[in-house]
Amino acid sequence: MADVNRNQVRNFGIISHIDAGKTTVSERILYYTGEIHKMGEVHDGLAVMDWMEQEQERGITITASATCCKWKDFTFNLIDTPGHIDFTIEVERSLRALDGAVAIFSAVEGVQPQSESVWRQADHYRVPRICLINKMDRIGADHRAVLISLIEKLHAKPVLLQLPLGYEDNFQGVIDLIHEKTILFDETDLGKTLIEDQIPVELREEAQKARERIIEAAADYDDSILNDFLEGEPIAGERLLPALRQGVIGCQISPVLLGSALRNKGVQPLLDAICALLPSPLDTPPAEAMRIDNQQQQQIETDPKGPLCALAFKVIADEGRKLTYLRLYSGCLKPGDVVYISRTLSEEKVARLFRMHSHKRERIDHAVAGDIVTATGLKNVLTGDTISLAEVPLQLAGLEYPEPVVSLAVEPKTIDDRDKLPPALEKLQWEDPTFLVKEDPETGQTLLTGMGELHLEVVVQRLLADFGVATITGRPQVVYRETVTKPSQQHEVFEREIDGKWHCGEVSINLNPLERRSGLQIEIAPEVLASWPEEARETLRQQLEAGCQSGPVAGYPLTDIRLLLTAAPFDSGKTTNLGISAAINRAVSQALQAGKPILLEPVMELELTAPADYTGRVMGSLQQKRGQVEGVTSRPGQDVVRATVPLLEMFGYMTELRSATKGQGSFTMEFSHFDQAPPETLKKFGLA
Repeated sequence: MADVNRNQVRNFGIISHIDAGKTTVSERILYYTGEIHKMGEVHDGLAVMDWMEQEQERGITITASATCCKWKDFTFNLIDTPGHIDFTIEVERSLRALDGAVAIFSAVEGVQPQSESVWRQADHYRVPRICLINKMDRIGADHRAVLISLIEKLHAKPVLLQLPLGYEDNFQGVIDLIHEKTILFDETDLGKTLIEDQIPVELREEAQKARERIIEAAADYDDSILNDFLEGEPIAGERLLPALRQGVIGCQISPVLLGSALRNKGVQPLLDAICALLPSPLDTPPAEAMRIDNQQQQQIETDPKGPLCALAFKVIADEGRKLTYLRLYSGCLKPGDVVYISRTLSEEKVARLFRMHSHKRERIDHAVAGDIVTATGLKNVLTGDTISLAEVPLQLAGLEYPEPVVSLAVEPKTIDDRDKLPPALEKLQWEDPTFLVKEDPETGQTLLTGMGELHLEVVVQRLLADFGVATITGRPQVVYRETVTKPSQQHEVFEREIDGKWHCGEVSINLNPLERRSGLQIEIAPEVLASWPEEARETLRQQLEAGCQSGPVAGYPLTDIRLLLTAAPFDSGKTTNLGISAAINRAVSQALQAGKPILLEPVMELELTAPADYTGRVMGSLQQKRGQVEGVTSRPGQDVVRATVPLLEMFGYMTELRSATKGQGSFTMEFSHFDQAPPETLKKFGLA
């Protein structure tokens, strides 16, 4: 790929809610592009992209898998991402590195909770998207309802490029509205052969109206299309695609295609749409980076001859060694190159470069701007680090990590396991920034903290399968947060002689409670910043942040608080880092005690699907769990209940739900916010 035309490269990911068909679509893409010669199915545990043992056993994607393939004259770097909320970091860091995405929606379920989450993540990184409404062959499939939910729930502007030929069991193919033809997929060769024909007479009027809506969307980006449309002139499909592409690259429209990946229908038109509509690395806006040596912002163009600038967007432990996934934004990289790491301000040597094909590697001799590759030899690199050159040291914007909300006590099973556990946990932390390890100061136990029960369950399984470490685990526990209920102020002066040197610091802080979901807001008064040397200002913020990592109730981090540093006199002869740190810690501690601290518990947003006959029973069980039902949507044969429920009440709920619905109910949930813990929980911590 290093020598291909950059205009014909597509770096894209596949995103969706769990079980919408992402991995099945990825498998078909690999088959039709010739990358694999036999399709594996997710439900058989044979999908190429789901290569981990845990993925094959569970039939779900756990880690984002990258691969490279070719379609016609185009080269694809494809990343298949997980749909389960516990592994949302995989979506976050993939979208950070990609130029475009294919969002997949089930034709039956439509927009689901994790669909909304990944769409928001793509909005955050301004990733252009096209959509595939999958499972058009399923009973209850309704692409029109999905289009409505795209508008209402995602505030998207979908542009339908196809109409279905048949519905549900009779879904045979699609009407291509751009080129005004029908496309069927030959079932004798697994859909490889496309059969094109004219649009049936009975569907021409509907197709014409639908095509006019495409022309109206394209006219926003090409005045000549608008003029010809108003004058009744015919408009060729070749003119529509470049105009639509402008809208896609600007994240203003999202073209929609139809298909059934499991039945091998609709994938090749999707591949053509990826080529025609998604951006190349040259189409994306320049990346913003900061020069570390002069603190100046710099725009990084996609230029192989420019200064090296790459993002380490994923790190995995592969056979005990670090394998670093890199997205190159500028410059060229070769094995043996010495690179500069922005976080550690140090240099390391790249040992080897690879192109990934799921978990298999293809060794390459160089990579250039626009490439997505992996490297070995970068021992101290972590997710979010910037790779550049010491002569032009650069820092890209990092990643935002979601809140881990579940913890689990773990201990080694044998004496041999005791020695192997810490290095194994360290390697797993390389891979996953949402997986945290700490020691409970009271019990001495090792606590694993993650995004949910499944997340930690997979970690424990991997300890045994990948590292040979057997463990004993406790019950999952909720990770709380702490806040205050009333404003407080505190002034502290620290003066002490330590090892023959005086350390001094003086601060005044104001602490105010905020509304729920406000998070932690740390501010420093302008007059304080003005009185401190520029190189020492960051120390102030770091010390304030450190003081908020442990609350007075049970040592949990603080949230929903505004902390304002109103005064911190600076005396170059007396003020020291140790002095100001001690003063801040004491001031924060005293202010928290005076602010009447309280404990907050995580609350989850839940979407539950169950047969209509069981809806009343399900809603009753949610209310017993302190849940608040926010709405019920009826679909053919089933109801969808949306609610918020404290995480504490949800451990083991899947078994309870299946029992209540005779195995027909299911649910998904994601973190919503922190809210005040119930009296019985507060009592455990001596607050009630």
